[in-house]
Amino acid sequence: MKRFMCGFLALSLPCLAMAQDKKNAFLTAADAGPDVDIQGEYSGTVGRNETSTKIGIQVIAQGDGKFRSVGYIGGLPGDGWDGTPEKRILGSGRMEGDVCILKADRVDSDGRAEIKEGNLTLYGGDNVKIAELPKVRRESPTTGSKAPTGAVVLFDGTTADKFEGGRLSEDKLLMEGVTSKQKFGSYNLHVEFMLSFMPHASGQGRANSGCYQQGRYEVQILDSFGLEGKNNECGGVYEIADPSVNMCFPPLSWQTYDIEYHAADFDEEGKKQKNAWMTVKHNGVVVHDKLDLPRGTRAAPVKEGPDDGPIYLQNHGNPIRFRNIWLVPIDG
Repeated sequence: MKRFMCGFLALSLPCLAMAQDKKNAFLTAADAGPDVDIQGEYSGTVGRNETSTKIGIQVIAQGDGKFRSVGYIGGLPGDGWDGTPEKRILGSGRMEGDVCILKADRVDSDGRAEIKEGNLTLYGGDNVKIAELPKVRRESPTTGSKAPTGAVVLFDGTTADKFEGGRLSEDKLLMEGVTSKQKFGSYNLHVEFMLSFMPHASGQGRANSGCYQQGRYEVQILDSFGLEGKNNECGGVYEIADPSVNMCFPPLSWQTYDIEYHAADFDEEGKKQKNAWMTVKHNGVVVHDKLDLPRGTRAAPVKEGPDDGPIYLQNHGNPIRFRNIWLVPIDG
């Protein structure tokens, strides 16, 4: 029996280690490993002069040197792509030595892409070089926005005391799972967040959180870099509306939400007369314009009602970091 248990443990421990690896979440590029250097966005043009076409490619790490890719004819989301599904080309590949080789999923394509030293090179049939796309690191135009006069500053990197459950990381960033002590009606909100790098995870297990207005209506936070852009992905309003475009940057990038939120109207008897609504900018791009909110998010910590509510940054089991959080109360 002792010999059996030793053999069982010898077989089980590697499996256990593998299972734990799939849950690893990295918050710095230094800890993330080499795949994080390949993952990201590449942008450039194909062709010359009048016949040139802008293209963008997003490369998504899947762990163990494996990658998915999404090519966009016209440019990256928010930078030229018009949202047409037919102008979105899916691919996959892996590291071969120090080069990442990607191929389109389409069976009629014999081209490939090679990524090395921060550049993506496209090759067509007969090994003809088509284009070279440098890696780009986009930044939201509202990153670092300063709180205007009259703003309520909820987090500026000095203390987490304005949140119930407030916790600071070693580098003075706000951690997930907090609820503002102060409650609000209608407002303009600015939030900056960073997704952890979880290459082995997928779907709702990949850097999941949420930004809840009045604790009632969730704007999803998720590593949905390179996905289609659904209501349960980054920029989506959970179970209510897809974002008009998936503006999710790669994990470990700082991203922004700028939200104009208007609370629902209730009569004296507590009956709702008018739905809440909001406009959401994700990384500076409007992804919801005056979106009607017919109901609160399922499992939201605060039910719909006439009272003011808090800003709630969800803990969904994955590490997320926040900074520069402020809002300006508005009427109606």
